[in-house]
Parts: sequence; structure tokens; C-alpha cells
Amino acid sequence: MVVIHIREPMVEVFMKLNVKAFALACGLMFGIGLFLMTWWVIIFEGTSREFTVVAHIFRGYTLTAVGSIIGLLWGLVVGCILGAILSSLYNMINSRSVVKPA
Repeated sequence: MVVIHIREPMVEVFMKLNVKAFALACGLMFGIGLFLMTWWVIIFEGTSREFTVVAHIFRGYTLTAVGSIIGLLWGLVVGCILGAILSSLYNMINSRSVVKPA
């Protein structure tokens, strides 16, 4: 008895990213990272009201305790926006590249 296995065409299936979840995760990572970076500098270098490169981008950010909270909020907002854009682009590119069976 001969058994013949018929293979169906390969279909690549990629998972879609949840835009809200990915945006929130990016926002939290960016915000907490900026918060911790600020405190790292405060602990080892001390506080400073001088403008930094980050202060030119994020209004109100300084190397102080209050500035770290402002940086956390700015990081959350910017990270959420960038995460949403990145995951939307990934989902859009991903949906066009999936091979559909004939």
C-alpha cells in the first residue's frame, strides 16, 4: 500500500500587534527610562537648572525632582505616540506581505 502525502502551499502567518498595548508599553518604557536617567544624573552629579539637550525637546524638563516627573509625563506621551505609529506601520506592512493560498 502506497501512501501519498499531498502538501498544501505554505502560508506564512504573522501576528498582528495590538496597537494600544504596544503604544502603552513603549510609553511606559520611554517615560520610566527618562525618569530613571534623570535620577541617575541627580544622584551622581547633583541637580542643575541648566538646559540640556532633552530640555530643548521637552518643555519644562530639568535635572531636578520636579523635572524628572515632567520627563516621565513627556516620555509617556512621546513613547505612546511613537509606539502607536510603529505598531500601525508593522501591521500595515505585515498585512500586505502575507501569502494567501490559491
